[in-house]
Amino acid sequence: MALQPKRTKHRKMQKGQFAGLSKAGNFVHFGDFGIQVLERGWITNQQIEACRVAINRFFNRRGKVWIRIFPDKPISKKPL
Repeated sequence: MALQPKRTKHRKMQKGQFAGLSKAGNFVHFGDFGIQVLERGWITNQQIEACRVAINRFFNRRGKVWIRIFPDKPISKKPL
């Protein structure tokens, strides 16, 4: 289950900076609890999926999980 869109009609994103605080998605809108990050960084769709699987296993599928982030910044490693 990949969270990346199949096709996009946009230019490639530039890398950007890690400066500043988050402007959106920093409040709990659904449910009672949330996860807070401790440092800045980009997150990939594999990391989001691993978090979702770990949370669902911990709750034994009894609670609801809302994922409010989307990995729309392409991340690629440098060539060898």
